[in-house]
Amino acid sequence: MKLIVQIPCFNEAEQLPETLADLPRELPGVDAVEWLIIDDGSTDETIEVARANGVHHVVRLTNNKGLAAGFQAGLDACLKLGADVIVNTDADNQYHGGDIEKLVAPILSGDADMVIGDRQTEQIEHFSAVKKQLQALGSAVVRRASGTSVPDTTSGFRAYNREAALQMNVVSKFTYTLETIIQAGKMLVAVDHVPIRTNPKTRESRLFPSMWAYVRRNAVSIFRVYSLYEPLRVFTAAAMLVGLVSAVIWARFLFYFFSGEGEGHIQSLILGSTLFIVAVQFGALGVLGDILAGSRVVQQRILERVRRVELQLGVEPSHYEPGAGETGQEATTGADAGPATGKTEEREAVRA
Repeated sequence: MKLIVQIPCFNEAEQLPETLADLPRELPGVDAVEWLIIDDGSTDETIEVARANGVHHVVRLTNNKGLAAGFQAGLDACLKLGADVIVNTDADNQYHGGDIEKLVAPILSGDADMVIGDRQTEQIEHFSAVKKQLQALGSAVVRRASGTSVPDTTSGFRAYNREAALQMNVVSKFTYTLETIIQAGKMLVAVDHVPIRTNPKTRESRLFPSMWAYVRRNAVSIFRVYSLYEPLRVFTAAAMLVGLVSAVIWARFLFYFFSGEGEGHIQSLILGSTLFIVAVQFGALGVLGDILAGSRVVQQRILERVRRVELQLGVEPSHYEPGAGETGQEATTGADAGPATGKTEEREAVRA
């Protein structure tokens, strides 16, 4: 049983030592605990600091691709390195590393495939009242869209077993937190949550330059993800709303028409007709979106099978570099031993 802790990083040389010092080197029920950082185009000494502090694996992206892309790259690398359980945490030491044991417990006991750490945001002192309310609202929307009961959907402290990680496919360019929960709910992955502790704030978030940027980006992200996975519901609601407005305007025109004043309100008839056409178009978009959503599920299943084939053939992780000297080399050799068993024979069989 191998557990890999992955940490997406962008210019985290200053914060990384404290974050790594908080992580466990061993856990009950786990044979090996390894660390992996995803360097998202850092311009400081993030990789050197990581190696100096004992990180086993490094994924070095050539330029800054964003948190979602970094998370996906780390997930793919962890799978190819033989991870049975993958834990994701942030490089700013927001989450208490000692709670990893609590986070992975439902997975090790076979009760969950994916576990989200609940920060209990209403108790975090440095979160403003507005941010707490937005967190609660956003989590409620994501719970509705995913059919899960996760109370803190924006938490980046989470664990996946191998099967759940194989099914994750993030398409967002901004964040992975909301989309992966909705994906898990739609793919019937067993999702659980546990309360976790947070550490004192060390710096401002780099994802959001201001509170209004946080509101705007999260609102757009939630709407986009919800529309992506529930297009029929979204566009049907829009069609009903526009159709209702159209009916009210038509009713106004009919009232004046039967009162003998219809000639002076012909614009109401035109506006009502225009809105009715818009409502029909919204309904048609909902049907088309629902068809595309079904195709997306098929594509996700195809991608999952491609990943399984890559693991069977022992395809190396992309942008991969070994970590801390001899320790990193040993970890890499051990990881390759699993997927690479019989690698030559399998490749020859595929060629044949």
